[in-house]
Amino acid sequence: MSDQPDNNITRRAFLGHGVRGLAVLAAGGVLGKLALAKTHGGTVWQIDPAKCIKCEQCAVNCVLEPSAVKVVHAFAMCGYCELCFGFFESQPNSLNTGAENQMCPTGAIKRTFVEDPYYQYTIDESLCIGCAKCVKGCTSFGNGSLFLQIRHDRCVNCNQCAIASACPAQAISRVPAESPYLIKSRKEG
Repeated sequence: MSDQPDNNITRRAFLGHGVRGLAVLAAGGVLGKLALAKTHGGTVWQIDPAKCIKCEQCAVNCVLEPSAVKVVHAFAMCGYCELCFGFFESQPNSLNTGAENQMCPTGAIKRTFVEDPYYQYTIDESLCIGCAKCVKGCTSFGNGSLFLQIRHDRCVNCNQCAIASACPAQAISRVPAESPYLIKSRKEG
């Protein structure tokens, strides 16, 4: 007897492996189809940034905790201001990153110096609760480069979205799953 493995595979073993492989592939197809069925007829929930009134309902009415709604930053619209009212309270004690001066209750917005007088603001989505306080500040006193979106990697796509039911502006509706994000533009302000 040899200690070498038998590399000769029989036709029966080959067909057996092929059938098992096809079964795994079919199971994957079924699971993929179930995942696509989650989109309820090819649609998903999304916030229209032009209709959103920053009411803070997204943070408290989502069935998930924290909310599937997150702040998004339209960098092309941003002025990279030293005094950003999406980041700072409207009357900060001083222009430093102390928590008492920040608009965000969870510290989800990060401020990074670029060059005098410019700063870049980024969102740490893991900390964002979708409260819209920064969006309200940015829209009221700035250029409106911050806005809310329902993140589909988190959203469970409820039959009747709890946030949509609570939204006083009716800013949340179903959109085609092929283009699930509504992007804010300068004209929406």
